[in-house]
Amino acid sequence: MSRIAKSPVEVPQGVELTLDDRRVTVKGAKGELSMTLNELVNFQQEEGVVNLIPVDNSQEAWAQAGTARSVINNMVVGVTEGFQRKLILNGVGYRAQMQDNVLNLTLGLSHPVNYELPEGVEVEMPSNTEVVIKGTDKQLVGQVAAKVRGFRPPEPYKGKGIRFEDETLRLKEAKKK
Repeated sequence: MSRIAKSPVEVPQGVELTLDDRRVTVKGAKGELSMTLNELVNFQQEEGVVNLIPVDNSQEAWAQAGTARSVINNMVVGVTEGFQRKLILNGVGYRAQMQDNVLNLTLGLSHPVNYELPEGVEVEMPSNTEVVIKGTDKQLVGQVAAKVRGFRPPEPYKGKGIRFEDETLRLKEAKKK
């Protein structure tokens, strides 16, 4: 039984949450997000609070209710505060720059890597070795960050590559003679 599904989702002032034929839409200051509810989950909205209740007492229904509760909570947080992931480029000559909607990466390869950003994601660059990916959709922000990191993941000997800011990297010892 899901303990996450039992806790309600708090809807702050300025956020509009509507249900239209199993489609949940959340509108806020930073944008609008929507998702389709599973048929095993019922939606109950009171003033400022949303509860997600499983249709029956099966394990799958409780699991779907917990998932729906987490996704709706992330949607509420996304339209009020937004999400961000910070990437750090570590290596000689590794740098990034933005041109229009394309992230240009120089990663020590024989060619530059150009990544076109999807709609709903924006990039901020405090320096040319730091990339901050921002957006309202938590899944999309994480997916874009993982895709950019995948162009040159950190290698285990010197730590060169693209890594998340909160990622800890365990370096291996070099080969001994």
